[in-house]
Amino acid sequence: MIRHRPTVALIDLDAVRHNVGEFRRGGVEVMAVVKANGYGHGALPVARAALAAGATWLGVSMVEEGVQLRDAGIAAPILVLSEFPRGSEKEALAAGLTPSLYTEEGLARLAEAAGSFGGDAVVHVKVDTGMHRVGLPPERAPAFVQSVLGAGLELQGLWTHFATSEELDDEFTDVQLGRFRGTVERLKAAGVRPEYLHAANTAAALARPETRLDMVRVGLGVYGLLPAPALSAMADLRPAMAWRSAVTMTKRVQAGEAISYGQRYRLDREATIATVPVGYADGYSRTMGDAAVVLIRGRRYRVAGTVTMDQVMVDCGDDPVEVGDEVCLLGRQGGEELTADDLAGWMGTINYEVVCMVSERVPREYLGGEGA
Repeated sequence: MIRHRPTVALIDLDAVRHNVGEFRRGGVEVMAVVKANGYGHGALPVARAALAAGATWLGVSMVEEGVQLRDAGIAAPILVLSEFPRGSEKEALAAGLTPSLYTEEGLARLAEAAGSFGGDAVVHVKVDTGMHRVGLPPERAPAFVQSVLGAGLELQGLWTHFATSEELDDEFTDVQLGRFRGTVERLKAAGVRPEYLHAANTAAALARPETRLDMVRVGLGVYGLLPAPALSAMADLRPAMAWRSAVTMTKRVQAGEAISYGQRYRLDREATIATVPVGYADGYSRTMGDAAVVLIRGRRYRVAGTVTMDQVMVDCGDDPVEVGDEVCLLGRQGGEELTADDLAGWMGTINYEVVCMVSERVPREYLGGEGA
């Protein structure tokens, strides 16, 4: 499709490949988590880049996400990180997706579906060691695993998820790891040792080598972002997304005039106001208000007034700005940089949400490799 509006998200697949390489240094397998359309970067291009860089697994949240990857020709193992929803089991198994299991109901539905295929299905059992989102209580794991095996299913993996691993001084990750190891030992005593034990997310994979086990599940780190600033010295990660637009109108506005809805941004001097075609419908959140900054000609300029659905206005003072000038919303321009953490601070959220919020109406352009 021809792109007429200048607003675009640029995705650097070389950065994705580099980041996956950083996590492979520990000598364990890497599962690249590409749920939520690859955290807004594009699930299929990211999946291809991650696998080319040595990732051996992909992780998704939904059966639909996994099926889309299969339909696009992805053959690598794909773990669905929650139980298959009722009614999706046959489609998911037909697509070769690997299920997570943690309830008796989910086990019964999966076993029935697997039986209709006339073959075994491999599963990963999730243990809830303290996150309390989904998962099986550790004390129930041995009996549940026996039920899995008794149903003719193969236990390929056992896993858990950390709640506070980005908080480096928090001891709860040690508590969770201890609970998980205890579960593993009880299964071992019963003669069961899955091929894959996995627990580490991005933060744990970087900061806690003891959590890496057989495989690490890397989400945010694949995209060159970190869940906490303290982790920045632990890996050379490169942000994969930049967000660009361009000035489409400039005007001189007199002192005393106010800008945008609500008239809350009032000029105390005459200024050039530049209009940029990006707004909250694109994921440039209205919650940023007057706190947001953009880059034009390598300089920082404040967003003037309320972010509207399709456009923002920028206070450029008396500096020269022209229609067509590139506007950097996220990324580098000249010697300046705006990070996902910057935008998250203005929004009052986390960098995960910033990149996931960039809406589908913002075209993605891929650099450094195949992007289809």
